[in-house]
Amino acid sequence: MKLQPAVKTETGRIAIATVVGVLIMYAGFFCLHMVFPNWAPFDYKVILGGIFGAIYAIGNFFLMAVTVQKVASMDDEKEARAAMGVSYRNRVLLLLLWGILGFVIPVFNVAAVLITLFIPTLFIKLRGIISAGKGG
Repeated sequence: MKLQPAVKTETGRIAIATVVGVLIMYAGFFCLHMVFPNWAPFDYKVILGGIFGAIYAIGNFFLMAVTVQKVASMDDEKEARAAMGVSYRNRVLLLLLWGILGFVIPVFNVAAVLITLFIPTLFIKLRGIISAGKGG
């Protein structure tokens, strides 16, 4: 299956937005650390949580986009719904696994891991709000 240009474009946009979001998150952690050094750490755990969280978030979006492309080409609606359901379940299980690993593996800051997972969704919602405000 050849990737459609829309999948590449949207995944690129999500990747850029996620990286920018992670950089903003780092800035937030840094500012909080300057004000509350004992309460808000800014160390390698935050950096690793952001990096690996971004990789997961971008990969998750890519898998979703590929699934949508595949489902859009199916003729049987029942089969398409089933494929979309399986993809969704698998991506949620991967999300749960990544969240658990973020808690369990001591090299990750849990807050950085979890915040990073919400960045693509936030970007998508903001794009929707902005495009609705522009009239389309």
